[in-house]
Amino acid sequence: MTDREILVSRTIDAPRDLVFEAFTEVRHLSRWWGPDGFTTTTHAFRFTVGGEWTFVMHGPDGTDYPEWITWTEIVAPERITLLHGETPGDPNAFETVLTFTADGTATHVEMRTVFPTKAQRDEAAEKYHAIEGGRQTLGNLAAYVTATAR
Repeated sequence: MTDREILVSRTIDAPRDLVFEAFTEVRHLSRWWGPDGFTTTTHAFRFTVGGEWTFVMHGPDGTDYPEWITWTEIVAPERITLLHGETPGDPNAFETVLTFTADGTATHVEMRTVFPTKAQRDEAAEKYHAIEGGRQTLGNLAAYVTATAR
């Protein structure tokens, strides 16, 4: 791991195909995406390489965060690589690689985010609590897919 990365992972008690699918359809993402207390409003969504997801994350304090994601690699059901910023062409956009590894009937999810600079990584970690936010996001994913699997 480099000084520009944040790595968050979790083992989820649900099959890999279901965990992967939770990232591929907006009807799923809108139910779990984001840290605790956040909600998401999607404006556009197309899950293909080069496709985009434009959305607003609504913080528990009422703050709106415009977000934009484009997928740069999709290897179902093993890996998703994406570029994430506020808008298309955002010079501060960062890359995230999600890997999904089957572990018996469970799935190990790894979310590796690489920022353009160490300073941006440090700001994300300190100002925006990206590490805890990533853990909460994977926790929300786990709660959603384990409820869905039942």
